[in-house]
Amino acid sequence: MNNSADGTGENTLFAPSGRKSREAVIIRFNSIAGNPLIRRLLDAAVEALVVLNRERQIVFANKALTLLAGVEDPRALCGLRLGEVLDCVHAFGREEGCGTTEFCRTCGAVNAILASQTGKADIQECTISRERGSALDLRVKAIPISIDGEDYTLFSAIDISDEKRRKALERIFFHDLLNTAGALKGFSELLETPSEHMESVVKNIRALSKRLLEEIAAQRELLAAEGNELVVEPGFVNSLECIEAVVSQYDAEPYRKKCVIRIDPSSSRAVFKTDHVLLRRVIGNLLKNAVEASREADVVTIGCFSGSGTVEFRIHNPAAMPEEVRLQVFQRSFSTKGSGRGLGTYSARLLTERYLKGQISFTSSPDGGTLFRIVYPVDPA
Repeated sequence: MNNSADGTGENTLFAPSGRKSREAVIIRFNSIAGNPLIRRLLDAAVEALVVLNRERQIVFANKALTLLAGVEDPRALCGLRLGEVLDCVHAFGREEGCGTTEFCRTCGAVNAILASQTGKADIQECTISRERGSALDLRVKAIPISIDGEDYTLFSAIDISDEKRRKALERIFFHDLLNTAGALKGFSELLETPSEHMESVVKNIRALSKRLLEEIAAQRELLAAEGNELVVEPGFVNSLECIEAVVSQYDAEPYRKKCVIRIDPSSSRAVFKTDHVLLRRVIGNLLKNAVEASREADVVTIGCFSGSGTVEFRIHNPAAMPEEVRLQVFQRSFSTKGSGRGLGTYSARLLTERYLKGQISFTSSPDGGTLFRIVYPVDPA
């Protein structure tokens, strides 16, 4: 697809794809490195600082970025783009590299750099999902500068992952948990006044208490998963019994949106080896998202199917994702439900791909709705 940002007809889905040769970049590196004042100023900064050419390639990187990238010699980074250095999952999605995929359209780093090339300083936030390690939440700034008569971008990045995580925790504990605790308090007060509806009240109290514990456990698991501290406890799981349990638990939620949840009648009953707690967390997160994206009259369908050495779970809802949502759906901090609440799909992908050795993907269109597919090996060993 020819859709170059600069109108040159380059093969890219967003920013221009052209690059200078590494030899040409090294020449510029030597020029900057040979200026002791510029080099000392850049290395003195606590945040990662890089000088980028018009092709968004690294010409010079300070010590903070070389430490983050795990290299000693900054020349090792010359000619690369930021996403390639930081191991962004989309940086190698196309042969043209970082900045050229459709997902890059929502990348704060690329957009800030492009803005700086028009002569404007720009500050944005950027979430980088990585092939290895935890996702990075960055606050980035791009400033146009001139060195020896040539135009560059001075780009800085500050890790705000702790800030984002704190906001997410605040949303969960001060919003979701308080709502659940408030409902629990309301039902418990009804116990003081005996009535014919007492059995229903007790049932709701049990469901809300369980939900409260589940929400706390889910956050604890996510923090352990991001810190590579989560312990997987594999056992034999029946796929159909698993989704029946998730649907039954979700149907018991007192205040969930009353759209219809249907188990696909063509589902197969397969026994495979995995961690049943983490699996139910993944399926539960995706089912909850599907329900929240649906209207009350909609039908959400969940099913499981046997493949050749695999078990596949599918969750479908009739609503289509807007493009902005589709491009950022697996990012940690992105959510359509408000700032700091983008944890459900991010958690599902993290648990599936890093711990359960599976793969998660989705399709979304106005005609077909949204379908999430999770595929696990029958035996991850």
